[in-house]
Amino acid sequence: MAERSFAREVQDLKLTAGQEFRGEGILAVTKALLQSGVGYVAGYQGAPISHLMDVLSDAQDIMADLGVHFEASASEASAASTLAASVMYPIRGAVTWKSTAGTNVASDALSNLASGGVMGGAVIVIGEDYGEGSSIMQERTHAFAMKSQMWLLDPRPNLPSIVRAVEDAFELSEASNTPVMLELRIRACHVHGSFIAKDNVKPKFTLAQALESPRRDTGRIVLPPASFIHEQEKIKQRWPAAVKFIRERGMNETFAGEHDDIGIILQGGMYNGVMRALQLFGLADIWGQSKIPLHVLNVTYPLIDEDLADFCRGKRAVLMVEEGQPDYLEQALHAILRKADVPTRLCGKDVLPMGGEYTALVLVDGLRKFLDRHAPALLRDARTPPDPGPVLRSDAVKALLPVVPPRPPSFCTGCPERPIFSAMKLVQQELGEHHVAADIGCHLFSINAPFNIGATTMGYGLGASSAAAMQVKAGKRPISVMGDGGFWHNGLASGVSNAVFNKHDGVILLVDNHYSAATGGQDIPSSRAANVSRSTNHPIEAAVRGVGATWVKRIDNTYSVAKMRDTLREALTTKDGGPKIVIAASECMLNRQRRERPQFNAAVKRGERRVKPRFGVDEDICTGDHACIRLSGCPSLSVKDSCDPLKEDPVAAIDNTCVGCGNCGEVAEAAVLCPSFYRADIVHNPSRFERFVDGIRNRIIGTLQRRRDASRLALA
Repeated sequence: MAERSFAREVQDLKLTAGQEFRGEGILAVTKALLQSGVGYVAGYQGAPISHLMDVLSDAQDIMADLGVHFEASASEASAASTLAASVMYPIRGAVTWKSTAGTNVASDALSNLASGGVMGGAVIVIGEDYGEGSSIMQERTHAFAMKSQMWLLDPRPNLPSIVRAVEDAFELSEASNTPVMLELRIRACHVHGSFIAKDNVKPKFTLAQALESPRRDTGRIVLPPASFIHEQEKIKQRWPAAVKFIRERGMNETFAGEHDDIGIILQGGMYNGVMRALQLFGLADIWGQSKIPLHVLNVTYPLIDEDLADFCRGKRAVLMVEEGQPDYLEQALHAILRKADVPTRLCGKDVLPMGGEYTALVLVDGLRKFLDRHAPALLRDARTPPDPGPVLRSDAVKALLPVVPPRPPSFCTGCPERPIFSAMKLVQQELGEHHVAADIGCHLFSINAPFNIGATTMGYGLGASSAAAMQVKAGKRPISVMGDGGFWHNGLASGVSNAVFNKHDGVILLVDNHYSAATGGQDIPSSRAANVSRSTNHPIEAAVRGVGATWVKRIDNTYSVAKMRDTLREALTTKDGGPKIVIAASECMLNRQRRERPQFNAAVKRGERRVKPRFGVDEDICTGDHACIRLSGCPSLSVKDSCDPLKEDPVAAIDNTCVGCGNCGEVAEAAVLCPSFYRADIVHNPSRFERFVDGIRNRIIGTLQRRRDASRLALA
């Protein structure tokens, strides 16, 4: 069950030539793939292109009608390997995943693919997860493209440019027999706009034809001596062919400006930010007309030396806008200008930050420094953008710091993973602190308050293997955590199987929330859903026993904190050898709510009786200790002032975001805290008898409340 359904939007993929297509970037990419005659598409979900996989999944029927094969791959390596179909056959193929983590996983397949080259167009749509909105380490795709000599496209973030880039990418790949990477930043994936559609095209050469007429060329297989020849082909044939195609097609763009003694060279993906900064100075209008000449690199690798030298020739100075580090483009541009004997001064990382996301404010600051050095007259005549610094440093903002506490990323309300780490904290209170190896996924939020659990995280599905060095005979066993998404991605082989093979003695905690929740709730082999196009309902327990694990405990209700605590304690203290595997299974609350809420609301609207549990805190009993919050951290748990003048400390409270999971009360009971939590059932469309009983209860309660109020002492 994906995070978002595109069932309605994908119908626009059927638009024909001349019709206007409206939507967001990921939909435009899919339409461009179909217009390009793609034969197969595969990929692995992950921000910022997880929704692209959801679009492709919802569009399976449309793609099937065109003869396009779609596959949700088990990992990025699986997806990259799919492109092997384009090596021997003239079939266009596309794959997608998030970068750079996904590219690292797929690196073996990509390296071999780039070495042997391709016959059919091979395009890798990379979700460039860089900047403040990123969820991974801060690296760039550019380094990998240069290392394996794969061409890298970075189109301007508007729909016509993105669509053209996809179509050009296939032709560039075929013209140079080289795989092409298409880089889309977070904002480009979700930018909205329109373009004029073309007809969808069926593959000219199909997968069925390939199976009927198999081909084999040992010169394309990466095996000596062919692999040595591939290196020479890259330099002498593929590179010149790519440069020729890029120049003839005009894939990079030059925009003239009235102040032609200076200029700006920028990555295509930086175009909107640069234009916004220029607008703030009054040096560009809302229609994209810049007063400063621009050279937009929609292809950032390879660079076209002649075009760059021609743009810089005759200019006093040029600003290179290259987001991220190292400054690959700036260094290359320095070499290009020196070789061409162009004396233009080049600015870049000297006025812009070496690392970090280039937001409009960052670009404004860099542009101001550039103009102050090389065009001060232009800066004097320009409008000066406001400086947000004084506002951010104001007393009003400072006054908020002690009042508004920091809110680190945490589990969703009702998340079934929260009680797991509540139980782990309780166990560690008994047995002492343990080394905990974390993993990529929602459970990684346990490193933040209030749990503060987890020492390292090395990669998706690498939780168990990252504790391998800790498997020594000592007083305490290491604990490793892995989600079901990571388990099927990489963890079964590199984690569990490795632990069994090497006779590890540690504890492996497998969090089974029924989906790949961290990437948007997509189905995986162990999902309980009946997926018509995928094979599901394959238990994790059967898989781990299949590779030799013998000590396996399964808990089907993680909200039972006491049971979780006792099972973890047993795993950490048992005398049995080998890895101790605890499978903690409960459905992801977000996906559960997405499924149940529409059904619940529809039933209530039809007049059917429905009951919704809610939890609360009795203010008269709550002591204000707040251990429930310290051991839970649920966003619906808060504090409020007590109505009792004799209670100075605020009491715990549960707000309206509560989903009724009961974790707070379970934690309180397991930790032997207090009985202040209570459950109340809200009945929608109650029966006549229930209404009658409710009326009697209200009258009795009202009478008792009035009697109590009358007996209270009145203080003057």
